[in-house]
Amino acid sequence: MKKAQDELNMWKLEEEKEVYVILSTLTNMVAEYIRELNIDIEAMAYYDFLFAKGRYSKSIDGRSVSFNSKSYIDIKQGKHPLLGRNAVPLDFTSGDKYRAVVITGPNTGGKTVALKTVGLLTMMAQSGLHVPVEQNSEFAVFADILVDIGDGQSIEQNLSTFSSHIKNVINILNCADNHTLVIVDEIGSGTDPEEGMGIAIAVLEQLYDKGAAILATTHYSEIKDFARNHEGFINGSMEFDINTLKPLYKLNIGKAGESNAFLIALKLGMNRNIIERAHEVTYKEKKDYSQYKWEDKLKENYQEVEIHKQKTAEFKEAKKKNAAIERTKAKSKFNLGDCVYISFMNRTGVICETENSKGEYGVMVMKKKLKINQKRLSLYISGEEMYPEDYDFDIVFESKQNRKNKKILSKRHEEGVEVIISKGDSR
Repeated sequence: MKKAQDELNMWKLEEEKEVYVILSTLTNMVAEYIRELNIDIEAMAYYDFLFAKGRYSKSIDGRSVSFNSKSYIDIKQGKHPLLGRNAVPLDFTSGDKYRAVVITGPNTGGKTVALKTVGLLTMMAQSGLHVPVEQNSEFAVFADILVDIGDGQSIEQNLSTFSSHIKNVINILNCADNHTLVIVDEIGSGTDPEEGMGIAIAVLEQLYDKGAAILATTHYSEIKDFARNHEGFINGSMEFDINTLKPLYKLNIGKAGESNAFLIALKLGMNRNIIERAHEVTYKEKKDYSQYKWEDKLKENYQEVEIHKQKTAEFKEAKKKNAAIERTKAKSKFNLGDCVYISFMNRTGVICETENSKGEYGVMVMKKKLKINQKRLSLYISGEEMYPEDYDFDIVFESKQNRKNKKILSKRHEEGVEVIISKGDSR
């Protein structure tokens, strides 16, 4: 026996040696064509990249654009690729008579989306991708696109909102030149309004002097006046429906926008006297806001909200009831009389006791009752198929004597007669 085992081990070693020889030979054969293989891999990667660009262009309805080196941007019906084809298109022009656009308007009006759309489309075009715009759109080629968007406050670095913005703006000022596009959202925000406004105007002047193309948003009225009076700057605004108080998400270059905070607060239910006093404090003039009457609309909206809440509550309640019914149905995986397959015993048995708190069923196997977890059981034949309706399972699960005693006790009490009930039996 030992001799045979040694011989087997020797042949296994010989087999491993032969496998090594074969693999080494094949590797050497492949290595002779390493240059050709590298060329093929590069070609495959290049064509895969081209096809991916084509598929992406088709998915966003992209088009090719023309380029210039004069910091001139002319976007016709541009759409942010992540917003889909149903997004409100953006028309944007800069770099001809002006190269700095300051956008104003209410919150949630689309100012930040407009900034991101211009910046992202510019980067996509410079990367060789088609962009979702109409024909005859034109983009400038920039050496850098410097952006400060969002709230970069950090507990770890002990930076507030204002500090994080200023840190980004300092880096932008150090890098900006006449080949740079600078995009700044809510410039000068996060601090005292007067000081923030002063910093914002000084930064915009410095960026303009450096020759950068500028796209910025703000709520400061002083910056709107600065853009109106400073050469090379122009105001822009996101259009707003004053009747419905809803943003239209359209950029209107050449006109400054209003934040409409007073009107929005008035529509939401703030007292008209408070709004008029706020207007007087802000603009040093009185204004009558009684012309804006939304009381009826507010009542209708309130009723609609209440109806919506009621329907939502009813829906949630119905959902809970359905879930409870489903849980009740799913609670018992097997029923009495079901024939189940017992995986670890490789044989079948019949469910004789319902599930207990541990997830175990009583299973009759070879005339013995065993407790087996449901995870080790699978349905083989349902009891409905095996037995007729209202079948008396005592015939299967109970001994003859037990059944006889049950019959006696159902009629009368008799001393010495007892019925043995298995633990966990719910029948």
